Amino acid sequence: MRNSTYLKMGLNMLLHSKLRSWLTIIGIVIGVGSVIGIVSLGNAMEANVQSKLAEMDLTKIIISPGYTKASSNIPGPPGMGGSSTDTELTDDDIKALQGLDGIQYISGEISGRESVIYAAQNVTLSITGVDPQVWKYMTSLKTQSGRLLEPADRYVAVIGSSVASETYDQDIGVNQVITINNKSVRVVGVLEEEGMGDDSKIYMPIDGAVNLLDDAEKDVYDSITVKAKSEDLVDELTEDIEKKLMVSRHIVQEDDKDFSVTASKSMAESVTEMTSSMTLFLGAIAAVSLIVGAVGIANTMFTSVLEKTKEIGTMKAIGAKNRDILMIFLFNSAMVGLVGGILGVILGSFVSSGLQAMMGSDMADGGGVRFTLMLEGLALAVLIGVISGVVPAFRASKLKPVDALRYE
Repeated sequence: MRNSTYLKMGLNMLLHSKLRSWLTIIGIVIGVGSVIGIVSLGNAMEANVQSKLAEMDLTKIIISPGYTKASSNIPGPPGMGGSSTDTELTDDDIKALQGLDGIQYISGEISGRESVIYAAQNVTLSITGVDPQVWKYMTSLKTQSGRLLEPADRYVAVIGSSVASETYDQDIGVNQVITINNKSVRVVGVLEEEGMGDDSKIYMPIDGAVNLLDDAEKDVYDSITVKAKSEDLVDELTEDIEKKLMVSRHIVQEDDKDFSVTASKSMAESVTEMTSSMTLFLGAIAAVSLIVGAVGIANTMFTSVLEKTKEIGTMKAIGAKNRDILMIFLFNSAMVGLVGGILGVILGSFVSSGLQAMMGSDMADGGGVRFTLMLEGLALAVLIGVISGVVPAFRASKLKPVDALRYE
């Protein structure tokens, strides 16, 4: 027989067992749709994370007070992961590090929360004090209006986009005055929207912030930020910083460390790895439904063999070979997988688009299902159909004509 004959007979078998075949096909549709939807969503998440990481300055290294063994492996803001003792970072630590090769800029920062009054409204906001001499060279933040901090500034501020347009009933613009701790502070810049915590922060020169923040002390920092000369030097510089601080702070053993050093580069790598692992894990869970679909195809094919036993005997009696019977049933199972795969790809595309839209505009911009993913899903469905039909088709091909014709 020709392949066209196998295809025609396989299609005829599919059409003449509609309910059972379509119930089997639904299982494949759900499986393929789930895998494509979840994997596509994971790809969009990964692309979104990569775009955010591309905007990050991967040459930054953050030094924060306190240390636990877990803290060096937990990606997150400075100070996350706990601390062993109440320690401080001071100007002495900055002086100890200034001689290291690979450092382009270094500065200390302080932070705290204070009541900020504007237009008779009082809101508690996060305030960060930075060194204006180097901050504009170290930060990746950009202004949508006004300017960044300058060395001569003192009681001025650069505010996040959320503070400027969402926090208060009236928008805050450049040259407007806000009141912090009974001190008038002039706004000199409004930052572009970042979609992260920086949108709700206020940045001030550290000399002015020390006088406005409770518990703040001169030359004592909540964190120290180091900018490496290049991304290639980050790993080596991180090790040098740890060694230098252990010497300057008179620390002998690793367990006695009272500071943490976190590179934004390692944090970015951890986030990327975590996103990829999550996509793989979710895809594996969705793949379970494909296994269920494969069992459904196998069950349908076994039932079909039993129903068509007499027909198989008749075909063999008039000259059909074992290979012919095998190929007819394999084509039938492959077509079940193909139809389920096509509908599954369509379902997965809708699921992916819907989930991305629900998760926000950033995710919605991640694009639809990739064409290669559609082809892979379709090929996977057909492959599952063929594999599931191998055993039933083989059993059908081995039936003896006499036994098949006598089957009741």
